[in-house]
Amino acid sequence: MTVPAEQVIRVTLFAGVLLLVALWEAIAPRRPRRDNRNKRWCINIALAVIDTTAVRFLFPILPAALSQMAETRGWGLLNQVNLPLWLAIIFSVIILDFIIYLQHRLFHRAPLLWRLHRMHHTDLDLDVTSGIRFHPLEIAVSTGIKMAAVILFGIPAPAVLIFEVTLNACSLFNHGNIRLHPALDRRLRLFMVTPDMHRVHHSTIVRETNSNFGFNLPWWDHLCGTYRPQPEKGHLDMTIGLKEYRDPRQLTLFRLLHLPFTPR
Repeated sequence: MTVPAEQVIRVTLFAGVLLLVALWEAIAPRRPRRDNRNKRWCINIALAVIDTTAVRFLFPILPAALSQMAETRGWGLLNQVNLPLWLAIIFSVIILDFIIYLQHRLFHRAPLLWRLHRMHHTDLDLDVTSGIRFHPLEIAVSTGIKMAAVILFGIPAPAVLIFEVTLNACSLFNHGNIRLHPALDRRLRLFMVTPDMHRVHHSTIVRETNSNFGFNLPWWDHLCGTYRPQPEKGHLDMTIGLKEYRDPRQLTLFRLLHLPFTPR
């Protein structure tokens, strides 16, 4: 697949899911808004632009292109075995999702990495734009981990594209402030992370913050003992964010970018 075609797929699906979830939030919100939406949206979208620019500047080659290089040079596990492409893609997407789960836990566990990741948790409301609220240094580290996985496992290029597009779409969806019927939510949780499941992860209660780490697949939280079905105070009464950062006036774009370099 050519680079322009790949970019068209990424941008089209990203914009489509963003618009769909935003409309869903307007029609059927799960929780009342507590912070200024216009200010938050401007900050979160600005962060997404900065993140994309930083990755393009820091990495001369991105995971999808690296996977093609790995295939040509025979790097990685999957390039040493003769698997049908469809099976290699399924295996690769599952492996990458598990790696992202482990990475997410590591970002909560390691103090230095938590300094990068905590910016994501400072959002005082949770909506579709929270799914793109990440510090550029965290995105850079995450991209490096993903590239290492591509080389180690020999992930095929179609799997990289499918995984990255799915990850972006799921992040927008499961951060959405959208109402799902409880029966539908239970069924969806069998194979994907729902907004009610992920919202628990954004609670100010630490034991809830350190649960439900999955973005795409919910299985890893069940298998690794980090699954928590509901927030202790309920979805309407729970508090979103971090206890240390409650003043919206302090959560400006500049302060958020500087957050990793400030004390707790």
